Amino acid sequence: MDITLDKKSTTDGLIKIKLSQSDYQPKVEEKIKDYARKANIKGFRQGKVPHGVIKKMFGKSILVDEVNHLLSHSVSDYIKSNNLRILGEPLPNQEKANQINWDIQDEFEFEFQIGLVDDFTYELSPKVKLKSYPIEVDKKVIDDTIADLKKRFGEVTHPEVSEEGDNLHGQVLEAGSETPVSAHLELPKLNKKVVKDFVGKKKEDSIEMDIRKVFETDEEIGIFLGVSPEEAKTKNGKYNFQITSISRVAPAEINQELFDKVFGKDTVKSEEEFLNKVKDTIQGNYDRETAHLLDHEIQHHFVDNTKINMPDDFLKIWLKNSGGDQITDEILEKEFGQYKESLKWDLIKNKIAEDLKVVVEADEVKAKAKAMIMEQFGGQAFAAQLGDKLDDIADNYLSDQEGKNFMKLYDELRQEKILKTIKETATISEKPVSLDEFKKIVEKHNH
Repeated sequence: MDITLDKKSTTDGLIKIKLSQSDYQPKVEEKIKDYARKANIKGFRQGKVPHGVIKKMFGKSILVDEVNHLLSHSVSDYIKSNNLRILGEPLPNQEKANQINWDIQDEFEFEFQIGLVDDFTYELSPKVKLKSYPIEVDKKVIDDTIADLKKRFGEVTHPEVSEEGDNLHGQVLEAGSETPVSAHLELPKLNKKVVKDFVGKKKEDSIEMDIRKVFETDEEIGIFLGVSPEEAKTKNGKYNFQITSISRVAPAEINQELFDKVFGKDTVKSEEEFLNKVKDTIQGNYDRETAHLLDHEIQHHFVDNTKINMPDDFLKIWLKNSGGDQITDEILEKEFGQYKESLKWDLIKNKIAEDLKVVVEADEVKAKAKAMIMEQFGGQAFAAQLGDKLDDIADNYLSDQEGKNFMKLYDELRQEKILKTIKETATISEKPVSLDEFKKIVEKHNH
């Protein structure tokens, strides 16, 4: 076998393979003999089919299978042994392959197009400046959250006549349509100019509404009609809403009963503890949002400030080939930039992990699986009830989906470790912001 790399540029190359009869024939003969032992062909006793008959009937398909098998392993082994950093998968030259005459040829030539990643460097030091935006929990957020909890765990009644703070449940019918859909209206969330149209109503009453005057956003219209925001954009004009029931929530009192409903029995035992627990919960959610934004900032910093030459033309061909009919030229043009950025970030992460010896052990993956399972089913109390069985549950989860669950958690852990390494090395300055300010920052960065 003769296998060589013809580099057209630093990012594009051809792996060329020449096969002679001695490369594949021993395996072909071995398979023909195996066929002869197992074949059940009319007119011959099993195991007694002549070699020539098997070769005539199956020889070509055996030859093609063996050559393809040999090619696959040879290309893969060549890439590994030469430490080639490639993107995508090698693309065979189909035109050249289609010219092969399997009936008469005993020597074959193949070509595989590959996309190469040129050597690159990245900067990871205290000189790398990053910003984090911790969200401050203000009094208004705490008050709004407590008001929401009081409403969520309040007493529900079903009055005869609607008032401003009620919820209306019913059927909505678009003008000209014959198929109503179930819907509900939370009156406090409607455009204040039209709320009066829904007050003083009873069960079975019908209300004609202009949907664009009732709701202010496509998202709200989509939720009301049970359609996507994209489809909601096409909705306008008159709708008929018929009330089937009215519900009213009397806010719960701040007492032990509410504490137990929100956080579990006897977790908090006073109003002060309750307020602190609410604040801590909100802060925990905010901290996750802050960390999530910082992770994205890290990604964008390295993608924007690391120069990597990439085989764009090869990647586009490979994406179209691997995606089949689903990847059109229009989709490729629209999404290629985002795909390339994601690929670039993967290359940078892999190089950081390689350079700094970031390793994930199997025991760490299992520990993450156990923590995830405990969180889903009630924390440490659940773990205490299960005892040693938790290990078996984690093992079953990790082996499920043909090992995909293991690889998913492995990749998550690896990413966490890489990001942790970056955060410990770079200089991160913090700028506390309000929730509204944080939302504007996220919107500005289009994340």
